[in-house]
Amino acid sequence: MEIEQTALPGIGLKHEFATQSGRRIAVVSHRAGRRDLVIYDRFDPDRACEAIQLNDEEADALVELLGAPRIVQRLNDLHREVEGLVSLQLPILGGSPYDGRTLGEARIRTRTGASVVAVVRAGQVHASPTPDFSFAAGDVVVVVGDEENTSAVADILTDG
Repeated sequence: MEIEQTALPGIGLKHEFATQSGRRIAVVSHRAGRRDLVIYDRFDPDRACEAIQLNDEEADALVELLGAPRIVQRLNDLHREVEGLVSLQLPILGGSPYDGRTLGEARIRTRTGASVVAVVRAGQVHASPTPDFSFAAGDVVVVVGDEENTSAVADILTDG
């Protein structure tokens, strides 16, 4: 799928794509933080037939609804394709040495070879967290690797 990115001077950025059925959809990200979901007319691609303004909470909810099942689907597909691939969901418990510390401080990939592919916090998926992502008690860390290195991640997150 091709996503077109267009700078909108004085406004922000527009990301646009065509669905398999030929409908055009765009997300306009305004500099002020607002996001608009735009659905274009099927017969006139320059005419928006619907523009829905989303606040931060609504945009996050939409990402959650669309993104979380896709992450799970991709992991399931990988499990079928790659022999020996393991994914674990590891909770950050209160009292964990990493409660309040960053992914970078944990050095999980360097120490184990496993990858943190997502962190679930309060029902919201944070896919591909960056090294400055801070863990919090109650988070569920999704780790992918082999049996040995994912097990090592569990040891790190519980023992420090």
